[in-house]
Amino acid sequence: MLKLGIIGTHIITDQMLDAAKTTGRYQLTTVYSRTMARAEEFGKPYGATAFFDSLEDFFDEGDFDVVYIASPNSLHYEQVRLAIENDKFIILEKPAFVNPEEFSRIESLLAAHPKARLVEAARHIHTGLFKAAQKQFAQMQHHQGATITVMKYSSRYDQVLADDKPYPNIFTKEFAGGALMDLGVYAVYGAVTMYGMPNSVVYFPTMAKTGVDTKGVAILTYDGFSVTLNIGKTSNSHLVTEYYGLKDTLVFDSIFDTTKVTYYDENKTAHAIEAPYFENSMVDELNDFADLFENPSDPEQMKHYQAWLALSRDVNTVMFDLRQSADYTFPADMNR
Repeated sequence: MLKLGIIGTHIITDQMLDAAKTTGRYQLTTVYSRTMARAEEFGKPYGATAFFDSLEDFFDEGDFDVVYIASPNSLHYEQVRLAIENDKFIILEKPAFVNPEEFSRIESLLAAHPKARLVEAARHIHTGLFKAAQKQFAQMQHHQGATITVMKYSSRYDQVLADDKPYPNIFTKEFAGGALMDLGVYAVYGAVTMYGMPNSVVYFPTMAKTGVDTKGVAILTYDGFSVTLNIGKTSNSHLVTEYYGLKDTLVFDSIFDTTKVTYYDENKTAHAIEAPYFENSMVDELNDFADLFENPSDPEQMKHYQAWLALSRDVNTVMFDLRQSADYTFPADMNR
């Protein structure tokens, strides 16, 4: 059983812990929060026995093998740095880091601490449905791009509309928030996993008064085609995600919370992509990560790990390049 520590006591952490329970391979032992009261309030119902409001004490005294980090984006770098220096296995909520400079420093630190492992919680690419869809995609003879939509209204935007300060972290530059850095990462993964790195990118954001993007359209250009990303946190979209062949099309009901994938052949006949899936879409990734953490030096697991890390690096680069194209920066970029 992998002993688990957590940083970040949010709804997404509840979902992760529910998924961890389903796998039967993790046990929460240790919780960090900004206040001891919040750490205990969140962790005790899940069976945690150690609580901290100091990150240094959390890593020095906490009894855990794996740390799950679900803090605001701008805090990821320092918290991952501490975790690596303490030789932990790390599950980091997306997006991994604010910019490629942070990513590069972390990779150097990983090289200096070979016992540590770092994986980004890009849950959708670990599901059985996504993997089955990738196989179907690979069988398509022609590829002509895609339209990938990830747009869901955030209840926290109500606070922005009401001008109720302080604004939620996800809608502030200080914490590297916004639509691209939240939901947009799913769309970027949806492009890069299928097509690889684009030749060029451009982002057209709609900005909020808080200084971050609330929605936007991105175009990723490849040899002979382009991929359009529609992302947003201030509207609800019911559009599917489509990957285009010549006369055939691969369709996801949702790129980040997939429950149905359909392949339409050249005769427009629909073929359902069959694969088991869990209602909690984090179960598959936690099983994949447990396979690695339980056998961290196994050659096959290291192959998976290195591929995940390389993919995470590529996504981080594309995310940064999209922001650069729109002259859209965060305070963390000034430290590069």
